[in-house]
Amino acid sequence: MKKIAQKTLDDLEFGTVLEQTALRCATVSGKEQLLATEPDTHIQAVRNALLRTNEYHASFSNDKPIPNHGFEDVTQEISLLGVENSKIEAVGFKKILLLVETAHALLVFLKKNKDHYPALFESTNEQIPVKEIPNEINRIIDNFGALKDKASDNLFSIRRQMNGVRSKISQSFGAALSTYHGSGFLDDIRETVMGNRRVLAVKSMYRRKVKGVIHGSSKTGSIVYIEPETTLQYTQELQNLVYDEKEEVDLILRALTDYMRPFADDLVQYAHFLTLIDTHAAKAYYGKEMNAVMPLLSEQQELDLKDAYHPLLYLSNIQKRNKTYPQDIHLHPENRIVVISGPNAGGKSITLKTIGLLQLMLQSGFLIPVHEKSHVGVFERILTDIGDNQSIENELSTYSYRLKNMQRFLKKCDAKTLFLIDEFGTGSDPELGGALAEIFLEVFYERESYGAITTHYSNLKLLANELPKMTNANMQFDGRSLQPTFHLVMGEAGSSFTFEVAQKNGIPFSLINRAKKKIEHGKVRFDASIAKLQKERASMSKNSKELHEASVKNKKENDKLENLNAKVKQKLERYQELFDQEQRMIVLGNKVNEAADRFFMTNKKRPLIAELLQIVETENAKRKRKSAEVHNKEKKEKKALKQEVAKKVEVVREEKKKKTIQKPKKDFRPKVVFHIGDAVRMFDGKAVGTIDTLEKKKAIVNYGVFTTQVNVEALELVSRAKK
Repeated sequence: MKKIAQKTLDDLEFGTVLEQTALRCATVSGKEQLLATEPDTHIQAVRNALLRTNEYHASFSNDKPIPNHGFEDVTQEISLLGVENSKIEAVGFKKILLLVETAHALLVFLKKNKDHYPALFESTNEQIPVKEIPNEINRIIDNFGALKDKASDNLFSIRRQMNGVRSKISQSFGAALSTYHGSGFLDDIRETVMGNRRVLAVKSMYRRKVKGVIHGSSKTGSIVYIEPETTLQYTQELQNLVYDEKEEVDLILRALTDYMRPFADDLVQYAHFLTLIDTHAAKAYYGKEMNAVMPLLSEQQELDLKDAYHPLLYLSNIQKRNKTYPQDIHLHPENRIVVISGPNAGGKSITLKTIGLLQLMLQSGFLIPVHEKSHVGVFERILTDIGDNQSIENELSTYSYRLKNMQRFLKKCDAKTLFLIDEFGTGSDPELGGALAEIFLEVFYERESYGAITTHYSNLKLLANELPKMTNANMQFDGRSLQPTFHLVMGEAGSSFTFEVAQKNGIPFSLINRAKKKIEHGKVRFDASIAKLQKERASMSKNSKELHEASVKNKKENDKLENLNAKVKQKLERYQELFDQEQRMIVLGNKVNEAADRFFMTNKKRPLIAELLQIVETENAKRKRKSAEVHNKEKKEKKALKQEVAKKVEVVREEKKKKTIQKPKKDFRPKVVFHIGDAVRMFDGKAVGTIDTLEKKKAIVNYGVFTTQVNVEALELVSRAKK
């Protein structure tokens, strides 16, 4: 694998990114591996690393969160397995047990959910959980890291005898205590413990009347501490049993160590697997803080960044609550080199560093803060020349150093190279240095390299305008407020705004005018023309925005008028229907009235009935035609209504999806494995206590004055117990 030069990593502050990300690791080995991360130059390796990080990042918001991957460093324990007749202590086996159980849980989870996490599942290399390891350790060692009584028959027998002897010691001591207390030989405290032995607190004047062994006295000499003669025999017997227990524990641990030797490779694989998961988890948490995404990875060399932020600047500004300005940068086969010009302090150098640092992070498996539709390729070389790098030790001037750098660029630049040069050509006579810089740039162009440079030299801007696959870009500057906008505009060169920036920084106007007279008139006109074009572009951009806003406003007004017109039209149609109905009723009434008059004159029922039936049939025929028309109309209206409702439902669903995506995620804290003696405190408290006992997910925490039982998930680690 080709390595990216260390100078490039230093110039672009890649080490700072690694240090910040390492703080989010849950394991020591994960932190060490992340700090040693180097960008990869093979596209498939880059793709795999990105997919793993992206899958872990996606787990923050889905219903299948990845289990805890934390474990304690087991390097020493694994190395002991390679040494013959070595022994791992019980606390070491508890660390191994944690490693194995954590790895097993993660392996089972990823196998079960490989459809959700295919890349992470592939990283397991289909390792199989070795159940013999946790089974054997749990058979011998309890939850508190001590050997179980039934770890061996001999240990069980020894501890049973020890309990019997302790019972005899307690009984004999109790009898002596009762006897001598009744005789008035004991002080008020009656007894204490010295050297793990219970002793009587005898008044000094009665020390010869109490049979036993003196173990010391008080500071004043008024009290003598005596172990009763009746307990001495049992104490000696207990000491012998304690020695036997220690010997038996040593034998059991050596046997358990021998049992684990064949599984050394499995333990190494588990540690490597969990370390890999830890590094990707840290990268995912780092990406989450800057709203980073996985861009589209391109097979060809290209760099199409949309809404790109400099990661370190973005995170720093979030803390300071300052605004960070995104940039759009486009490098592709038809536009390989960008020449960025513009005023000092306008953001040119930051734009270069943004390009380089995002590329390094991407090739190291990091998600980057860009628009998700950005396209990025993989470069085999990334060369940088940022800063003056003047060397006093090597007696190199800025320009000498830059020439040596250009020599290195000329040796290595090819079609798979990305170069970034800040203030290209500076450090020498402007005309001579500019001419040499122009030749260098032509060579990079001929070798089909990709890159971005910043410059104030007019000849380089003209060259970018002449060559078809090279383009100008500029950092915009507001000529009215004399403030940089930090916005990169592709396709046109920028003015340095030298005199405008000088005016902004308080240089007297009279001196600025004198300076203008010192330089060529054509140079001033050229720079002024560029500045004027930039101002006109800014003005056009503002007018375009205002026109767009006016267009949107007019469209809304037109929509309102159309709605109002439709309502008026609907009312007019209803009034017309009512008028027509009234006219029909008048005509019908006239017909009935005429029939009634004829019946009055003739008094004949049959013609009357026939005429009335004819009127009714005519009206019914009209009703049938109208009913069919109304039915068809209602059917069309219902269909149109359904389509309109469906569109509205779709809009509501899209809005809900956006809200769901934008919903802040819950903070996830990596689980910590606690041990007896660890200093802890509750997440919502300030008091620090020590853990006395641990049982499942409960811990007894001693605060000195009182003890309390707490769920371990509510505790955070302050410091580890001293070993």
